[in-house]
Amino acid sequence: MVHYIVAHEMAHQWWAHQVVGANMEGATLLSETMAQYSALMIMEHEYGRDMMRKFLKYEMDNYLRNRGRERLKEQPLLHVEANQGYVHYRKGSVVMYMLKEMIGEEAINRALRKMVERFAYHEPPYPTSHELVDLFDAETPAQYKYLIKDLFEDITLFSNRTIEASAKKRSDGKYDVSIDVESKKFKADDKGAETEVKVDDWIEIGAFAKPEKDKKYGKTLYRERIHMTEAHKVFQFVVDELPEKAGIDPFLLLVDRVPDDNTKR
Repeated sequence: MVHYIVAHEMAHQWWAHQVVGANMEGATLLSETMAQYSALMIMEHEYGRDMMRKFLKYEMDNYLRNRGRERLKEQPLLHVEANQGYVHYRKGSVVMYMLKEMIGEEAINRALRKMVERFAYHEPPYPTSHELVDLFDAETPAQYKYLIKDLFEDITLFSNRTIEASAKKRSDGKYDVSIDVESKKFKADDKGAETEVKVDDWIEIGAFAKPEKDKKYGKTLYRERIHMTEAHKVFQFVVDELPEKAGIDPFLLLVDRVPDDNTKR
């Protein structure tokens, strides 16, 4: 955690001095969210990709809890207000990590380098959140373009859950795993009213082993990105050892209304 705090503070100061000028709508996406992302990536390189679910769960829980307390209007990340830390910090972490997983760390880095090259120590007019999101969009493959709207322009939530999960040992010692999953997608307005929309998203499925002694999380046995186009589906896959849990969006990459039911024992 010390690594995270130090990394965040250093990244915050760097981004704030590089590209952020006026206190305009969306400005904290440029400073605070980028600081969060920088710190998360230091954490990932320190502790490994599989451990990031711990930090994403923490950030998501904080976002969900605080959006329920919003008394005015929740803004999408693109238009986040300076006093909405639960959006630019907590949601921002989940959003940026999700984008990184989908388009790759180097694609994110290319966009950030272009942002700095274009605006570092720039005189007014200062960059806005739109410039940054446009650079992310330019790095995003066609099949994932929907993410730009979902992650930055709208308030998008999921209700992913695993209904049933089973594993059967094979003659070769491996296990046939079957998961029955459900995925629902919602768009929320600034007052929190939600409207369900059709699922047409790339979402991961996976399975974890039982944690080793004194460990909270088990190793990843299976991880696959699938194109979910219907609310309910059954998937089968094979793993090398007995899994403890399996399910949909197991790493909590998506903002989920109830993240605890994504996997099932």
